[in-house]
Amino acid sequence: MAKVPLTEELLKTGKIVLNVESVGLSPEQFFRLCSDNPEPRLEMTAQKEVIVMPPTNSETGMFCSEINYQLAAWAKRDGRGVTFGSSTGFLLPNGAQRSPDASWILRKRWDALKPEEKQVFAPICPDFVIELWSPSDTLKELQFKLGEYIANGAKLGFLIYRRKRQVFVYRLDEPVVRLDNPASVSGDPELPGFTLDLTEVWQ
Repeated sequence: MAKVPLTEELLKTGKIVLNVESVGLSPEQFFRLCSDNPEPRLEMTAQKEVIVMPPTNSETGMFCSEINYQLAAWAKRDGRGVTFGSSTGFLLPNGAQRSPDASWILRKRWDALKPEEKQVFAPICPDFVIELWSPSDTLKELQFKLGEYIANGAKLGFLIYRRKRQVFVYRLDEPVVRLDNPASVSGDPELPGFTLDLTEVWQ
């Protein structure tokens, strides 16, 4: 896997990186930290670095809402899984705690979790994730995160880079595919019948 994005790379976007490795912050303590501080968006890397992110700007929030709407509508028709919005945190197998902009999990995997595991950042990597670039992100950072999702069990991932109208498609054991200015992107065969319409996202 690629190295963790450089702290300097994150700081360019106005994010703050706190090294809490020596503190020994547990997943439960990190969840409580996020609950006690709902305004900033927080993630934690596998190397125990807490990333403090500024709130999503209004335009990005609008596009993110459209993406989640499309994914949820497909999931309801498909019936095999459940979807999650951008404020949902997951505890990945490598110890990182991440919040993708949109995600989907097979219902049988979700139902296998204990009730108490669903009340915190569930210890599971989504089967499908979407990350939407915003001015508070760097492409390098998002590329690392998509690679991390795949390495931790995701079958499919979309990185939507609005700045250049590109979509990077990540699949397990396959090279990353870059699509330039696509009108849509298909989730087949992992998500049969799901096609993300990018018309409004490219506005």
